[in-house]
Amino acid sequence: MGRTEKIAVLAVQGAFVEQEQRMRELGAECVELRQRSDLGQDFAGLILPGGESTVQGKLLVELGLLEPLRDRIRNGLPVLGTCAGLILLSEEIVNEDYVWLGTLPVKVRRNAYGRQLGSFCVKEELKGIGTVPMTFIRAPYVESVEDTVEILARVEDRIVAVRYENQLGLAFHPELDMDNRIHQMFLDMCRQSVCI
Repeated sequence: MGRTEKIAVLAVQGAFVEQEQRMRELGAECVELRQRSDLGQDFAGLILPGGESTVQGKLLVELGLLEPLRDRIRNGLPVLGTCAGLILLSEEIVNEDYVWLGTLPVKVRRNAYGRQLGSFCVKEELKGIGTVPMTFIRAPYVESVEDTVEILARVEDRIVAVRYENQLGLAFHPELDMDNRIHQMFLDMCRQSVCI
């Protein structure tokens, strides 16, 4: 590839540094989104990292990032949402009367595996890649999906990875493992989107 893709990473809270490290290992350049003016930079994809989804959502609103990012995602910007990022993307959150970006037609359950003691690691099959390590930290899971959503992975019969058009939603933290194949899949999505 003759050029380097720029990937934006929401950098207001959570595990954004680890996401940036994974993307740089794959040869991508990272742009941090911290304020509305950062949206003026050119980028081919967006990563919404793990962290505290409510804090991140409120910051997206306060910083004036929510609506512009929602519009870009709906207009085809590839996005990878992990853990809290999955919650930010979801159209519905169980037992909550709010949504944030609401671009991913799934229903998620927050803290579905309990608090910190509910954190665990497994190796499971992810469609299109193979067996990958999955690290769950106070993770959500996808309770239900619309027919248009592709289920990529389940753990103990719970949906933990989905794809819908240009959006990848994961309940786990691929940035915390040394396996870069999920980030490579996302980078490939960004490259294909730019080429279209």
